[in-house]
Formats: sequence, C-alpha cells, structure tokens
Amino acid sequence: MQRIESLIPGNLYHIYNRGIDSCNLFTERDNYEYFLSLYDKYISHIADTYAWVLMPNHFHFLVRIKEESELVASLHQTGFENLSGVEVKPPHQYLSNLFNAYTKAFNKRTGRHGNLFERPFKRKLIDNEEYLKQVILYIHNNPVHHGFCSHPVEYPWSSYLTCISIKPTKLCREQVIGWFDNQANFKYLHDQKVEVERIEHWLEI
Repeated sequence: MQRIESLIPGNLYHIYNRGIDSCNLFTERDNYEYFLSLYDKYISHIADTYAWVLMPNHFHFLVRIKEESELVASLHQTGFENLSGVEVKPPHQYLSNLFNAYTKAFNKRTGRHGNLFERPFKRKLIDNEEYLKQVILYIHNNPVHHGFCSHPVEYPWSSYLTCISIKPTKLCREQVIGWFDNQANFKYLHDQKVEVERIEHWLEI
C-alpha cells in the first residue's frame, strides 16, 4: 500500500491530481471560476499559494502550508473571533473538503454520479531549491506541454498572468518573482524550453 505523506505546516508542496479515469474536471468557463472560488474559500486561510494551473482533466498547485500561528491569525481575519469553538482540521482535510464540494456541484450540474477526482490527491514535498523554480516553470508551461497554447501568456487558467500583472492578488507574487530575481528574468525563463520529462520523473507523475 502506498504511504500517503502528511502535509506538514511550514513546508512547500506541489499538489496535483486528475479526474478519475482521466475524465474532465472542467468543461466550461463557469467550472473553472467556481473551482477557484471554492479554492479561495477552503484553502486561502490554511496555505499560501505560489503557482497554479487548471487543465481540463487535471490541476497543479504550489503551496506552503501555514504554521499554526499563521492559521490562527488567518482564521481571525475570516471572522472566527472565538477560536475556542473552532476545530482546526489537518491540512489535507481542507483540500478534501474543496474536492468534495466541487464534485457535488459538478455532478449536480452535469447529471453524473460518484467520485470525480482520483484519491488520494497527489502531493510532493519541495525541499530542493533546484526544483522550486522548475516546478513553477512546469506548472505554467503545462498548457503548452499539452498543446493548448504556444506560450503560458495565452492560457487564462493559470497564475502566470497574475505573476506578470500589477493587480491586487492573494497569490504570493512578489516572492515568486523574487525567486527568479526580477520579472524580466521570470519572463525570460518562461520563454525557454522546460524539461518536462525530467520534472515529471522527479514528481513521479
């Protein structure tokens, strides 16, 4: 039986999954928008997000699970003034709640039944600086790799456009750009060929 790695506060993870039997998770614009709204509802207070992409039948996120002190502060900001009555669940439970809520809505809208996502969702600890930037490049270039566009700037359902924007965002944009030194280098490296096979081998995709 495969050992499922726990999500440890303070650590960076690449979280990814696909539709069961590779079925589509998103079939129209509303699906993408609704999933992102649920992501904000369930995940924004327990994790910092650095990169993401939603593909028709799978997704990728790069997140840092918040420390307990950060989580308590975040819960205060979201309206939980009396935390003595709030049960702080393990981080993976919030992700499971996200997937369950989306599955319920998607199934109701499309008339399907049963699980939508493969279980358990995949997670990979990112503790190697060499791969940190590579994972971001891999996530943003996923639509290019799968033939949906020729450059990340052309794909609407990823964090690439947010990274090169100046609009307010919950994405940890400044830290991401800092890992690439500056926005010019961020763009330059996204223009280069990404070693998809090597990264997928390391990620065990």
